[in-house]
Amino acid sequence: MANIASAKKRARQAVVRREHNMMLSSRMRTMMKKVIKAIQSGDKNAAVEAYRSAMPIVDSSVNKGLIHRNKAARHKSRLNARIRAMQ
Repeated sequence: MANIASAKKRARQAVVRREHNMMLSSRMRTMMKKVIKAIQSGDKNAAVEAYRSAMPIVDSSVNKGLIHRNKAARHKSRLNARIRAMQ
């Protein structure tokens, strides 16, 4: 347990930031799941719309430091490839 005031404040801030980061990560995962669900349903238009709404959230997660830019690029590339492969 922290004894110094500044360390106590840092501990409080860490809790708040962790909750906020968990919320942002959850939102990103939810949006990606919506894209995958639309792809699995076979509706290309719905998949494209879900992809377009999810990608800004993935990009903002990179800018906030939640995920690495290569991980975001990998997810975007794979989802886009699955959408392009749809008939």
